[in-house]
Amino acid sequence: MWSAIRWLVLRIAAVRWLFKLGWLGALVPIALVLKAIGLPALFVMGILAIPALILLVLFGLPIIMVVVFGSLFMGFVGMVLALGLVALKLAIFVALPIWLVWKVLGWIFKRGNGGGSSPDVPAAPPPPPPPPAGASDATGTA
Repeated sequence: MWSAIRWLVLRIAAVRWLFKLGWLGALVPIALVLKAIGLPALFVMGILAIPALILLVLFGLPIIMVVVFGSLFMGFVGMVLALGLVALKLAIFVALPIWLVWKVLGWIFKRGNGGGSSPDVPAAPPPPPPPPAGASDATGTA
């Protein structure tokens, strides 16, 4: 019992300490999210930029230009990753639900009227029979 009370008091003290920090307490979850997302993104950018840097050095560019171009390339890859993440969010949270609702409603209404054909629409008339073999044409000759 005493250990449960002590655990609860320590938790409350930790929460109060975070609130005493003010806005700094809000940075802790943000830092955790950035650590979870930012480090893999940094690894991807590094893996993509290292071959480009080696290629630029092999072309004989000065080291300062290699560093500048490498920085620009990593910045471009970071921008593409950020825009791709925005596009992915739009696709998942906007386009996918709309598409799913459209498919489900189409499936429901197709099932409701017996497979897509309405019973009120008459069937197509049969094609005319072919003319007899000995029939004459429009000129009157056989």
